[in-house]
Amino acid sequence: MVVGGGVLSNKIQRDELKTGDHIYSWRHGYLYSHHGIYIGDEKVIHFTRSAEHETGTGTVLDRYIFSSSPASSGTPCPRCGDQSKASGVILSCLDCFLHGGELYLFHYGVSPAIFLAKVRGGTCTLASSDPAEDVLHRAKFLLQNGFGVYDIFKNNCEDFAIYCKTGLLIYTSVSLGRSGQATSFVAAATAVVSSPLRFMTTSFPGLAAVGCGIYCLSRYVSDIGVRRDVTKVPVERLISPAALDEPGASSEVLKEA
Repeated sequence: MVVGGGVLSNKIQRDELKTGDHIYSWRHGYLYSHHGIYIGDEKVIHFTRSAEHETGTGTVLDRYIFSSSPASSGTPCPRCGDQSKASGVILSCLDCFLHGGELYLFHYGVSPAIFLAKVRGGTCTLASSDPAEDVLHRAKFLLQNGFGVYDIFKNNCEDFAIYCKTGLLIYTSVSLGRSGQATSFVAAATAVVSSPLRFMTTSFPGLAAVGCGIYCLSRYVSDIGVRRDVTKVPVERLISPAALDEPGASSEVLKEA
């Protein structure tokens, strides 16, 4: 069920937060968003990257995406300390997680109409959330044991939060993880340059309509709540070597665990 925010905005106030919520905040304007799981007491567990040992785009964008880790203001946070070089799954206070940004709630179990109305990916999914106690268990377990190697397209902060909420992992060898942000980026590129349907019309309105249709369809079929190449994986299996040899256990996270 969709709670908080509205069709046009997922923004919420701090007093609306509930333990187990998947929250996010936009970075560098609206260039991208950083995601985490709220565990109560103004604390957030989230998955971050660092320049030393995580996979990025290999482009100038990496200098901005590194800021998914809480930035140092010169004075360490009295609750978190200096987390400016933190990486992996970490625990931060809500202020450090937001890094001066607004607070947004990621929506689960939305209708197809609501999903498509949210033109920007990384704000909602058709998949249903598990109970809060399951979400908290996964997040706290991964805080102690890690979530593999950060990859902007296959295993990022949004992928981490979605796994904590749903327990779903992709078991096929695909180029994308569960992240709606990554899916939107690829869907936009596909709509512009990759489809033969763009040759069906030469008018600008026609091209725009075709491009919009391809973009929406690509986002929809890639959503974790629609795609069929996913399986429910207990969080304890993510650190079990035996899990790597079992059928249906070839997700990127399991490979890196």
